[in-house]
Amino acid sequence: MSSTNTVFLFDVDNTLLDNDHVTADLKRYLQNEVGPERSERYWEIFEILRTELGYADYLGALQRYRIEYPRDPRLLAVSYFLIRYPFANRLFPGSIDAVEHVGQWGPVAILSDGDVVFQPHKIYRSGLYETVDGNVLIYVHKEHELQDVEQRYPAAHYVVVDDKLRILHAIKKIWNSRVTTVFVKQGHYARDAKTLAEYPPADLSIDRIGDLVNQNLERCSPATAP
Repeated sequence: MSSTNTVFLFDVDNTLLDNDHVTADLKRYLQNEVGPERSERYWEIFEILRTELGYADYLGALQRYRIEYPRDPRLLAVSYFLIRYPFANRLFPGSIDAVEHVGQWGPVAILSDGDVVFQPHKIYRSGLYETVDGNVLIYVHKEHELQDVEQRYPAAHYVVVDDKLRILHAIKKIWNSRVTTVFVKQGHYARDAKTLAEYPPADLSIDRIGDLVNQNLERCSPATAP
């Protein structure tokens, strides 16, 4: 891909898509299907796996759960729930408008963390894959893969939109003045007081992703970026 002035990079979970809502739906479903005790065990495995991998792996946790309960037929029901889940219904209001809004100033891509099966499936089923014309990058730790991002989407400047200050701060330390960071105050990470106190503010903060349509990000060029 030839170099451009500005590339816009959007996170997915709790930035464009209400992943907290997805998790709450899965918790209710598990309670009904496998009962409170086994449901609690699934989430214990889920958290252990997230600590090991550094990202949420719903299907990976289900695989480990299966090792402990290999004859539980209800596992298939949980799998069907995850695969058929209507992710398009969990997009935040104005998320598609926000992506299309910044597209007038440069290419737009998804920059996400996650596993290699469920995360792409979620992005595709939600309609985000089509919205960004298939420009999707998914890493284990995206803040460690900025060199690869630069090779795939060369630009003089980047705008990164995310709900995690930790991620935005890590990217800012690497790209410095070459990036404008946009913090979206959505989801449980964005509301965590300890995290908010631990990291410096982003270049721009908005309450909801839909508010991005009120921002003129044309100024986020190499010469005029904050």
